[in-house]
Amino acid sequence: MRKQKGFSLIELLIVVAIILIIAAIAIPNLLRARIAANESSAAASLRTIGTAEVSYYTSYPTVGFPAALVTLGGAAVPCVPGIASGCLIDATLTAGTKSGYLFTAAGLLPDANGANTQFVSNGNPNTLNTTGVKGFCGTEDNVIRFVTPSGGPVAHDACQALAAIGQ
Repeated sequence: MRKQKGFSLIELLIVVAIILIIAAIAIPNLLRARIAANESSAAASLRTIGTAEVSYYTSYPTVGFPAALVTLGGAAVPCVPGIASGCLIDATLTAGTKSGYLFTAAGLLPDANGANTQFVSNGNPNTLNTTGVKGFCGTEDNVIRFVTPSGGPVAHDACQALAAIGQ
């Protein structure tokens, strides 16, 4: 009898089966970690939007809070601050999509002079249960609130009724 070198087919199949079992265990955890990272990024982005809204309100009191998210950023390079472009947030966030989330912001409740006295910002997953599960919102108090699962953008008063992050 001659001694053969190498692996038998059974041994190779066992190794492949073990690798597949490990992958089946690891992939769901990887997806959950990615969702958690996207949600953390979305909450931080809403905090940035809220801070930019307050800065814009302070800089341009005759306008109040801007009517749209795009007003907080700037299309031109270099960005020149003004009423039409606050230059307060980066181009990615200005576009409204970042880390698997869609962002919106709107100024509300104009006073007698036409200045917006409230705003609501929203961050919702591009694909529910794939890029994220939670929906986030913020208002002029700059407290970030969430709803699970995300049901899409929420109105100002509905946002203020939600639980704040960390509670």
